[in-house]
Amino acid sequence: MLKVDGINVYYGNIQALKEVSLEIHQGEIVTLIGANGAGKSTLLKAISGLLKPKQGDILFAGQSISGKPAQTIVKLGISHVPEGRRVFSNMSVEENLELGAFLRKDKQGIQEDFKKIYELFPRLHERRKQLAGTLSGGEQQMLAMGRALMARPKLLLLDEPSMGLAPLLVKTIFHIIEEINSKGTTILLVEQNANMALSIANRAYVIETGRVVLSGSAKELNESDQIRMAYLGGH
Repeated sequence: MLKVDGINVYYGNIQALKEVSLEIHQGEIVTLIGANGAGKSTLLKAISGLLKPKQGDILFAGQSISGKPAQTIVKLGISHVPEGRRVFSNMSVEENLELGAFLRKDKQGIQEDFKKIYELFPRLHERRKQLAGTLSGGEQQMLAMGRALMARPKLLLLDEPSMGLAPLLVKTIFHIIEEINSKGTTILLVEQNANMALSIANRAYVIETGRVVLSGSAKELNESDQIRMAYLGGH
């Protein structure tokens, strides 16, 4: 479904991604693991059109999307839930969700999706008239995910969905990620909580200082001593 082929991405003169390649197949949950500043968020931004790779290519369903504008990429079926949630705090929950469907023309489908989002996130239904800025961190995360789903993505990019959330909420968010995936949405997950990420992913890639240094099934990486020492707090 998605193929990242040897991309190099720079911030000014600083190279953030070095020859990064990865593949995501339809229906999978693939997770990216790595320390802060390793390049995980940069990779998601390159895929969703917020950053333009200098070299290499990104193919989605066989079509090159490298360097295409972000709105074109959303239309093709990729939604990005950025780190730090980025909800529109002066707008209501409902208005934030409507914005997620901004590029769609199918009114009836949009109404159906509102129902689905509220079933998935009952809390958002309770708070639908409330300003997004007044929600808790967990609720804002749910809203950011719901807003992305309103675009009916084929591929959902999630950047640190559990960041700053209480452990119980982290479990809820991961359960919802699995549910979204079970309904047919492919997911690329960037997550500091490597244990949780590997527990729900099919496959994983490890990024260190802008390079992919390891990849394999989530089970293999979960059992790897090297990964346990570096990311899972194991011995």
